[in-house]
Amino acid sequence: MISTNFTLFLLAALIVAAVPGPGILYVAARTLSGGKSAGFASTFGTALGGLVHVVAGALGVSAIILASAELFTALKFAGALYLIWLGLKTFREARDLLSQPAVAVGTQRAFREGVLVEALNPKTAAFFLAFIPQFLDPAGSHPALQFIAFGLISVALNTLVDVVVVMMAATARTGLTRNPNLLQRLRQGSGLFIAGLGISLALARRPAS
Repeated sequence: MISTNFTLFLLAALIVAAVPGPGILYVAARTLSGGKSAGFASTFGTALGGLVHVVAGALGVSAIILASAELFTALKFAGALYLIWLGLKTFREARDLLSQPAVAVGTQRAFREGVLVEALNPKTAAFFLAFIPQFLDPAGSHPALQFIAFGLISVALNTLVDVVVVMMAATARTGLTRNPNLLQRLRQGSGLFIAGLGISLALARRPAS
């Protein structure tokens, strides 16, 4: 039974990881804006943020947040405002690209931003709580440990896909570095896109119980 559940989970998790979503689009935008190092840092930052939701889900914290309209709304708007601020900041910094072509987003900063972006996203918590329990063994022991194990696998697969996306986006960005004006427009567009993800999160509704 456990083997069957695991096989089904692995197949479903692979499909979910490969389908372009906000996480993939965010990492791609950060890579196009700040380069490969910023993209990788963002990837591992969002992975850590995802692990926060895995642990919270196993401990029941996520369920409490999703059950409370007030807590869900507070977390949602905190994440949305952070994304919008981050996007506008990226857009503003793109104006300095021509005068300072060597400037780049520091990896530590990109990592921190990735952690916050994912950790403040209640939609990630909702996904784990809706997705993982379907594959847990009800007759097995330690359901929290099962939840964490499946969550770790899911985060690892998402991170692997994000790494591939970073490599592809970095290759595209390398070809654009020969045209500073176009690269500046690309960074501005990335900033607006990240802000757009924030607006999308702000409009998200709490999953029906």
